[in-house]
Amino acid sequence: MNGWFDMNKSKADDFYFVLKAGNGEVVLTSEMYESKPSADKGIASVQTNSSDDAMYERGTSSDGKFHFNLKAANHQVIGSSQRYTTAESRDAGISSVKQNGNSKTVKDNT
Repeated sequence: MNGWFDMNKSKADDFYFVLKAGNGEVVLTSEMYESKPSADKGIASVQTNSSDDAMYERGTSSDGKFHFNLKAANHQVIGSSQRYTTAESRDAGISSVKQNGNSKTVKDNT
């Protein structure tokens, strides 16, 4: 099964999306957007940029956990990962975003 995007609305009425792998696991979470069209543009940016390894910023947090951000061509963060216990699991998360990020399926939960 292929991955998909879930479009959601926060309690503060902002829009955000998550990219889910085919098994339903969240692999990328977006920033908050004031409007649904802006969130739609964020999804389009993931679809465009997720296959390019240069668009991933890999990092380690102060608690030693590993994470990544997917960035757009303008260097703005499109989405962020969860925190992983190993660099290998972080890299597997990046691979999942690369594999699922071009999905055209958007489930609108707003």
